[in-house]
Amino acid sequence: MKIGKVLTELRSKKNLTQDQMADALGVKRPRYNAWENDISKPDLQMIDKIAEYHKITVDYILGRESNLGTPVPTWATSRDKRDFKQLLEEDPEIMFDGVPLDQEDREKVLKVMEAIFWDAKKKNKRKPIQE
Repeated sequence: MKIGKVLTELRSKKNLTQDQMADALGVKRPRYNAWENDISKPDLQMIDKIAEYHKITVDYILGRESNLGTPVPTWATSRDKRDFKQLLEEDPEIMFDGVPLDQEDREKVLKVMEAIFWDAKKKNKRKPIQE
């Protein structure tokens, strides 16, 4: 995923405008807009500041890990990444014994689901096609 798309997604999740996001980062809106539209890229210090602001890793911004902090396998195709993104976007309410989990416990469950997802994808890729 391109940096601009990641930045747009992160900003949208917080329901912020480009002006608000630019202010939070200490830059002008046209510069931030150029990053979101992949016209230019933020420098490493700014990427670090963005990661800190959103409480994510630099690797996530650079597309080297998922939004749960797990590295995306090197063998994962763009389709695999899209499938995983769809899984996360379904966003069902996770419950235990009929009680909704709080955000921290929900993230723990999603991390386990992510590990299972990538493991299943990897096993599926190794299976020979049967006729």
